[in-house]
Amino acid sequence: MINLLKKVFSPVLNIFEKNNDEFVYRSLNRKIVVFVSTVFALLGFGLPVFMPVLIELGYWFVMIVFGSLAAVGFIVGLLGSDKAVAKLLGSR
Repeated sequence: MINLLKKVFSPVLNIFEKNNDEFVYRSLNRKIVVFVSTVFALLGFGLPVFMPVLIELGYWFVMIVFGSLAAVGFIVGLLGSDKAVAKLLGSR
């Protein structure tokens, strides 16, 4: 199942895994990425609860941005290699 998901999300994962630069990975990095992605998901998908009207374009923009950031974070945090997680956090 994991291999299938990695194959499906390979375009996103390849962005973070394609270079051969050195990186510093700590075991806490993956937990940080998943936690921040959870916060973004709560902001992106919890926002409609507090919005009076969903018609304004600004609300949709915020939901799309936070939802996209959460999706990328979850993909890299749960399926990515140590190199991808370190690159997402900017570790060198």
